[in-house]
Amino acid sequence: MADRHDVPRRLLVVGRSGQLARCLARAKAPDGWQIVCHGREDGLDLASAEASAAAFRAEAPDVVVNAAAYTAVDRAESEPDAAYAINRDGPAALARLCAAAGIPLIHISTDYVFDGSKSGPYLEDDPIRPLGVYGASKAAGEAAVRDLLPAHVILRTSWVYSPFGTNFVKTMLRLGATRTELSVVADQRGCPTSADDLARAVLTIADRFGRGPPATYGTYHAAGSGETTWWDFARFVFASAAPWQSPPEVHPIATADYPTPASRPANSRLDCSRLSSVFGLRLPDWQPSVRACVEELCRNAETEREGVQSARAAPSAGGIA
Repeated sequence: MADRHDVPRRLLVVGRSGQLARCLARAKAPDGWQIVCHGREDGLDLASAEASAAAFRAEAPDVVVNAAAYTAVDRAESEPDAAYAINRDGPAALARLCAAAGIPLIHISTDYVFDGSKSGPYLEDDPIRPLGVYGASKAAGEAAVRDLLPAHVILRTSWVYSPFGTNFVKTMLRLGATRTELSVVADQRGCPTSADDLARAVLTIADRFGRGPPATYGTYHAAGSGETTWWDFARFVFASAAPWQSPPEVHPIATADYPTPASRPANSRLDCSRLSSVFGLRLPDWQPSVRACVEELCRNAETEREGVQSARAAPSAGGIA
């Protein structure tokens, strides 16, 4: 990797509007780094190899993070071509560009590459058996990155949430604000992961690449510490939001009681010990991070309501010029 000495190293994040990209954009960059985010809003459609090449020419990055993905799990069952174009072909194009430039790629993947039948947490080398199109397309993206670019880190994560986009925490708060009762699946287990925590891990890995001999490339699991069910996750969200809204009653149900077009793995737990042993990284326990996200969302909503009320109470300018 070229040493530019007097100019910051550039971290190109692909996927400007996604949860991880938005958390990376607001994160504190390591000393000597500049974070640059590109997405569809800038003309970088991951389904277009030409758009990816144009972003490379414009930014001349030192490390690339692929935080973009087709994540509509159920819709992917009826849109497989779109899912594969973004989740397989897009990473392949990025991997080729990184290989040509001699720079590493950090690629974000998912617990959905597993079928969830294992009794314990999944290790990186466990066989993959995706249950649906989304998981299969993400597995194909992983394979493409491995085949085309030795200098890669694939980070599998799970149950990602943040103050941005669409996610479980935001959905629960929205539903809980208008309902007194909710039913949530209680027989799927996983590791809730804060996109802010994941962003800090990504930046640590990128900084390691830029400041010394390459760290060990390969596949790693990066998820919040601890585990829970969607039902207990929901109850913790509402407990954290109690100062701002009355919690609804949350009833546990089985996956079979909530059919969806795509099957979900019953076990999404990821063993993250390899990430800890190689990079010294351990994402925080999930409860404090969830609480922090809920508090941010509730305070933002409160501030917005106060702003609306102040605007309504402001006197009209009338005929004064």
